Amino acid sequence: MNEANDPLKYPIGRPQLPIGPLTAAERTALVQQIAELPAQLTAAAKAVGGVGLERPYRPGGWNGRQVIHHVADSHMNAYVRFRLALTEENPTIKPYEESAWAELPDVAATPITVSLTLLEALHSRFVTLLHHLTNEQWQRTFYHPGNQRTSTLDQTLALYAWHGRHHLGHLNLLLEQD
Repeated sequence: MNEANDPLKYPIGRPQLPIGPLTAAERTALVQQIAELPAQLTAAAKAVGGVGLERPYRPGGWNGRQVIHHVADSHMNAYVRFRLALTEENPTIKPYEESAWAELPDVAATPITVSLTLLEALHSRFVTLLHHLTNEQWQRTFYHPGNQRTSTLDQTLALYAWHGRHHLGHLNLLLEQD
């Protein structure tokens, strides 16, 4: 099976990024997804349970604990990327090695409640920022040297809304294993 079509790796499919500006309604829906993510992840983690979170969602994949800590890491980077794009002209952002971060000792040693609480606070700030952007600000950009791509904040909003649903899908795969 083609990796891009693997339902265990991509339980909700690959991200579909907008080519042009989003409408206000599209942005509102995506911001709402970001706002709801911390509560959804918390509910999914409780449903999976402590032992279940130690299992990988697919062969060779991260376990549930790593997924939750990864979402916190990733969305902290997203928040910083938005702020950089809003305050600098097309800044080059710093990529990071997600797989290496998932193997750092704090991931195994830190309770998931820490990252879930972090996400709740982070998303509160993030959503407040997103609600106050102008149409012009949504078209601001940053450059990602890892994928050699310039992205608008509209595209980045769509990506991180997808990202949250994507990893929520991974936690739901753990529920299906029971």
